[in-house]
This record gives sequence, C-alpha cells and structure tokens, in this order.
Amino acid sequence: MTSAEQVPQTYEDVERLLANDLRVKIAGADVDGILRGKVLAKSKFLSTLKEGFGFCSIIFGWDMHDRTYTEDLDVSNPENGFSDLLAKVDISTYRRIPWEKNIPFFLVSFYNPATKEPLHACPRGLLKTVVQKYHDLGLEPMCGAEFEFFNFKETPETLAAKDHVSPQPLTPGMFGYSLSRPTSNQGFFYDILDECNKFGVSIEGLHTETGPGVYEAALAYSAALKMADMATLFKLAVKQIGILRYKVMPTFMAKPNHNLPGCSGHLHFSLKHMDTGKNAFTKIVNDQTKPDPAQKFNEILENEWEDTKNVSETMKYFIAGVLTGLPSIMPLLAPTVNSYKRLVESYWAPVNVSWGFENRIAAIRVIAPPTSSPSATRIELRVPGADINPYLAIAATLASGLYGIENQLQIPVPPVSYAKNQKAEKSLSQHEGNRLSKTLQEATLIMMKKDSIARKVLGDRFVDHFGKSRLHEWRLWETSVTNWEIKRYFETV
Repeated sequence: MTSAEQVPQTYEDVERLLANDLRVKIAGADVDGILRGKVLAKSKFLSTLKEGFGFCSIIFGWDMHDRTYTEDLDVSNPENGFSDLLAKVDISTYRRIPWEKNIPFFLVSFYNPATKEPLHACPRGLLKTVVQKYHDLGLEPMCGAEFEFFNFKETPETLAAKDHVSPQPLTPGMFGYSLSRPTSNQGFFYDILDECNKFGVSIEGLHTETGPGVYEAALAYSAALKMADMATLFKLAVKQIGILRYKVMPTFMAKPNHNLPGCSGHLHFSLKHMDTGKNAFTKIVNDQTKPDPAQKFNEILENEWEDTKNVSETMKYFIAGVLTGLPSIMPLLAPTVNSYKRLVESYWAPVNVSWGFENRIAAIRVIAPPTSSPSATRIELRVPGADINPYLAIAATLASGLYGIENQLQIPVPPVSYAKNQKAEKSLSQHEGNRLSKTLQEATLIMMKKDSIARKVLGDRFVDHFGKSRLHEWRLWETSVTNWEIKRYFETV
C-alpha cells in the first residue's frame, strides 16, 4: 500500500500518483460481497474521475454464478434493458496490487444515474449511509474482523475435475495455534502477511485454527468503512495469492465439512467520540469526564447486570439494539444456504439471541474491564461466518445498534451468566432469547416482514432487493440434488 502521506486528497494527487502507469484496475462489491471490476486505460480512468462512469447494472441482477435472479429486481431487469449504473471512484481507497505487476487499484460505489443518489442495492453505499448517521451524532463507528478459512491443495481446475468432492487439505488433522504447520507452508503463510500489508490490508495476527489446513486472520481495528474495505480485499487477496503462487485454494464458506467446525467471521464493534477520540463504550467513572451521549435519551437502566457493570450506557443501548434486531438482520450475517449449517450447537457457534461478559458461546460477547483495558471496551458479534459480505454485515449491525441508542432500548434478555447461576426451575433456555433462524429461507422471510426492524433501519428498497436475492438462493438449493441424497437413496429405495 502507499504510505499514509501518499493517500490522494485531490484529483491532481491521483494524476501525480499514476504518472508512470498505463492502466488502472477498479472494482465494486455486489450483494454477495464479490468484487466486480475491470481494467481501464489510464486516460479513460482519469477522464471519468470527477463525474463517474457507466457500469452495467447486471452485477445487481444476477447471483454469484452470473445466473439472473428468479424474480426480476428493480435495479437490473429486461424491462430496463439492464441499463448502466453510475460508478464513482473513491480516491481514498488507492492502493497497488503487488502480485499483479503493482497495478494501481481503486474501489467504487454505485449510484442512480438519474438522481445521482446512492444506489439502494450498493453494499458500500449502504454502509456509508449508516456511518454518516453516526457522524451526525459525533461518533465514529469502529470495527474489527476475524476470518477463519480452510486451505486446500487445489486450483479451480483440479477441484472442478473432481466435481468439488474430497478436496485435499493443505495440512492434515487438527492443530490450532501450531508453530510447525505454518513453517511447512511458510511461503504461502508469510505472503499473506506481507502482500496484504503492501495491499493496504493490515493484519494484526495470523495463526492456524483447529481443523485441517485452517488459518485465522485478525484484521487491524479500524473505522467501519475502512474495515469493510479491508475485509473484502483480504478475501480477494488470500484467494489470488494462494492460487497464483502456490496452487492453494482457500475457501471462506461457512461450513465446508459437516464433521468439522465451521469458518467464523466474528466482528468487533465500538464507537469513538469524533472530537476527543475516546471510546464511547467506556464506562464513565468521573463526573468531570465528558458526558455519555446516550444520557440525553434517558436515565440509567433499571436492570443492571453484573456483565455490564463496567460499560457505558451507550454500549448497553447498542447491545440492546443489536439483540433486538438480530432475528431480523440474520440474512446479512448469514447470507448463504451453507451459513446455517455452521450455526448449530456444540461447535462454538451461537444459536440464540444471547449475550454475556467474555462468553464465546453467546451471540454477543461483551469485552470490558477487568479482562480488557477501559479504552478497549467493545462487543464481539459471533453470529457471522466467513461467508459474509462485510459491508452488509457491518452496516446491519451498526444500524441495529443505532436503533437501540436512539430508542433507549433495554437489553431484552438476561446475560447467559444469569441463567447459569439460577438454582431451581430456571434452565438456560428459559433465559435466552429466541432461537436464531435455522435456514436462509426462514431468516429471509422474517427480514422481509412489513414491520421488520431491518426495514426500519435499512430501508424497504434494500430489504426487498436483498430479500429477493436470498429467496433466489434458497430456490436453487430446494431444487438441487445433493451427494448426500445420491448416497442415501441411489441403491436402497
């Protein structure tokens, strides 16, 4: 990546940085988080910097395998001729791709060409809109992401030749936090760290996770939009580095093997005061300290749990909003059919609307003193898998949290610790929230209800577009014939 002082501030800066280049690569994310892009001649790129350029709307009219959606969507369909959208470059996303001849690269967001307003289906645009609402309150949403991913000694060609059956793991067996396994594949392992750093994707840590060929990467805590950019680019980088240089094929699908733990995509959240830089989730212990912004909404909550004794009122409202909205935003946190096969009991994955202090089984893990410093107070949302679209998952969580702050919501269920400490006639399940959806179809229908929180915080047009795209995904699954069915019934019935 370019150093901080090289991040362009003006269009003239961009021209200067590209002085010795012939071409530029640009890309924007579709609803599945897949980057769709092209290479432009430098002259063409520079000529469109200020006003934007046309980009075929079909990227919001087809699925991840370029199959048009079962039901036509309003963004792109035969009736409007799959007309162009307006794509605008975000010059602050400038970086170079070190494994691709150091070609300059920029991210774009998509707009309605007639109104010049952000396109309701654009994931990056949706997140920018949510972030701006926090900025209006003087708060900067902060986020961190952790991705687990399996690695296989395969390429797209070898995997297709074996019909995607029994891919060979990079390493055998279960060996989390191993020092020897990364060494045996140190070229690939250290290229992830080094090349991602050059690409502007800051990795705080990389290690093996339990499972054959499984790695886990923690990306550096950043402002929410920057984190979503980095998370999306990280997945692209790991795949390209692995296949191009080492014939290693990573996968970020949530549950590649039914006998093994799935791949999580845990997200960490906090809010920062834009004027002071202080964490708004940190509990205020000094009356002279800057007032908590949530105090303007109401007084201290009546229910004071031990699990939240060291966090601010703002954080409690945020937690309440996320827990209240969780059933409604599930398709944005678990966007594929496969996502829900990870969310099962006994595999370190949450299955209920639940929360708790330093609890890795709950949907929300509260991280606060004494196990963290006050400035590091935050939540970890443990529902998402590695298959998320980072823009949408982060946007949905932040929008739900803001809903909690603005509506003075109280945390709707006791912490997991409360249920565990009850002596008689009170089981854990009695004190947890609703069971999270078990299928993509169930989750999508909840999201698309007329009075859903998702509609309130993300808007009807987005929910309708994304919901129809998820129902398309479910219909494809419903009509598919799986290997399990062949093995189960081919001979016996």
